[in-house]
Amino acid sequence: MVDNRGNDVINVVFAKADCVKCLSLPKCTKSKIPRRSINIRPKELHETLQSARKREKSEEFKKEYRRRAAVEGRISQGVRAFELRKSRYTGIAKTHLQHLATAAAINLERVADWFTGVGREKTRVSAFARVMMPLAAS
Repeated sequence: MVDNRGNDVINVVFAKADCVKCLSLPKCTKSKIPRRSINIRPKELHETLQSARKREKSEEFKKEYRRRAAVEGRISQGVRAFELRKSRYTGIAKTHLQHLATAAAINLERVADWFTGVGREKTRVSAFARVMMPLAAS
């Protein structure tokens, strides 16, 4: 079965009857449904995807991404500690004033943390990852 729903990617799904009797199925797919499917992209799209994946491994990209992660950390701090998702006021002028005050409060908290020697927060480790850490170390 070939499915091309108006986009450039062609999704090919093999018949379940063909896949079930194939001896190479465990090497072919790890899917719970014993069926192989592949996506075929046009050459230009495939090459673009490969170059993007290669770019992600470069030091320049990692440096740029660190900056993005820092900005997202500030936004997360604003949302968690200063309730940035909700405005206390109606109207653009008062809401803008609240945003400025919140930004100043975040900066003051960061300066206070710097003076007291409080380090930056580390990325949270999920419960599953914590459970798996001892197993990965052995």
